[in-house]
Amino acid sequence: MGNNNQVIVKQIKSESERNIAYEIRRIVFVEEQRVDEQEEYDEFEDSSIHYLATINNVPVGVCRWRRTDKGIKLERFAVLKEYRSDGVGSALVSKVLEDVPTDGGKIYMHAQISAMGLYSKFGFKVVGDEFEEAGIKHFKMEKVSEK
Repeated sequence: MGNNNQVIVKQIKSESERNIAYEIRRIVFVEEQRVDEQEEYDEFEDSSIHYLATINNVPVGVCRWRRTDKGIKLERFAVLKEYRSDGVGSALVSKVLEDVPTDGGKIYMHAQISAMGLYSKFGFKVVGDEFEEAGIKHFKMEKVSEK
């Protein structure tokens, strides 16, 4: 990030920020990756904690986490194509891991193969076999405790 662009990640608190997040997800998942819009927006939107990443006040990335019966699930990481080499994904993962409750059991995600390298830098390891979700190849990854 030698271009003085600082990535700022904050928890979404307003409806307008949430709408911006949905728009970034629409561009990345629905337009770019051809995920069906019905699959992209689900019944967990209101029970999830959403985040928005900005560079110079420009919204560039999003993600969310939620509690499940298996632990804390990180999901919907999306960064606009033109900002993917600017550290946005790392900033999002870092902020979420800082915020998630440590009493929530394991921390896991369904990672697209193209993003697995990023998640492994934060201590996530592959669990199980490759599977398809919304027509895209994924692996389940779990955070391995540093202890």
